[in-house]
Amino acid sequence: MIITDVRTTLLTGPCTNDPFLREARKLRSAAFIEVLTAKGPIGIGETYAGYFCPEAVPAIVEFFKPILIGQTVDDIPELWRRMYHCGNFWCRVGLGAIVLNGIEAALWDLKGKLLDQPVHALLGGAKHERLPCYATGGPSNYPKDRLAKKIDHYFSLGFRGVKVGAGSYSPQEGWYMPKEANEAADFEADKVAFMRAHAGNEALLMMDAHMGNNRTTTWTVEIAIAVARALEPYNLFFLEEPLHYTDPWGYAELCRSTSTPIAGGECLTASYEWRVFAEQDSFDIGQPDASFTGGLGEFMAVAKMMAARDRKIATHAWGAGGSLMQNVHAGFAAGNTCVLEIAPDYAGLHSEVIDGGLTIVDGYALPPDRPGLGIVLTDEIRARYPFKPGSGEFTACRVKFSRTK
Repeated sequence: MIITDVRTTLLTGPCTNDPFLREARKLRSAAFIEVLTAKGPIGIGETYAGYFCPEAVPAIVEFFKPILIGQTVDDIPELWRRMYHCGNFWCRVGLGAIVLNGIEAALWDLKGKLLDQPVHALLGGAKHERLPCYATGGPSNYPKDRLAKKIDHYFSLGFRGVKVGAGSYSPQEGWYMPKEANEAADFEADKVAFMRAHAGNEALLMMDAHMGNNRTTTWTVEIAIAVARALEPYNLFFLEEPLHYTDPWGYAELCRSTSTPIAGGECLTASYEWRVFAEQDSFDIGQPDASFTGGLGEFMAVAKMMAARDRKIATHAWGAGGSLMQNVHAGFAAGNTCVLEIAPDYAGLHSEVIDGGLTIVDGYALPPDRPGLGIVLTDEIRARYPFKPGSGEFTACRVKFSRTK
């Protein structure tokens, strides 16, 4: 089946139906890439760049498009190699690789539809009968009774694992992030002790420090070590992103300094960049994103890289429905996946895009069985969620800094 066209669709819709996440973010943008054939199915993929800078995606897709026209999906790794090579000066890491991820995902989706196979089967087959999944909860909604209600809400949806952010957030008080070692250690230990007592010993509890892009402060290694050690008594599944991604050496020191598992990697692109972190054992648990890392093939390369150092991976998935399903398929195909990130109580850019292929039973996801990625992009979806320029994440941050000139 010959590829005849490649196109981009930008959409904007409600960020979530989750009342706790909705306190902090009302809208989300998304960028979907479609690979068309003359009379056959259409391959659909998503790039997580659409959540941050959607306006930049279409031009990059057009740059790579001529490489695909007239080709087939018989050898997707070769098509990826050609595109990556043509972007050599600007695509080894960063935005080019992130957009390339969405194109490559669409190729896998098309091939799966043509062969009537789920994508994880094309990536080597499902290595798990089921995988635990957790509700990714965004901020720690305060006061604590609000945080308890948040946990209860996720448990009512069938989850047995919950991740919340460091610091706290409330509509009345705004964002709080501790900035000194003792302050941060005391605050986070008090919070996680409360969560553990409320959720019980069997719950999977995780914390995301968001230090890759925190809006108020960036922790030092000293602060991160203090926090990680303070959390050791509470059996945290992992502490995510406690440092900035410009410091792989600090991450390695942190991992050596605490028994709390350290996770990270969502902001890393291509196995080229991942290798810097993996070879220093910067993470106990790597978090590649199959809509951001550079492709599903690159996701699998990262998983293999981490497995060679006896490390696990946990999917990162905060894009829309295409991103989520790309990560579910890749997560099942990687033998060292330990948990899947799932957006709880999601809205239309998830629920209407996912075509019935995501099944969660008793807190565990099952391998998808729909051909391709199990996603759709109908004319009704396009009409219902028209793109709004400026709806990408951190647009407000950009405006804030522009006002300080």
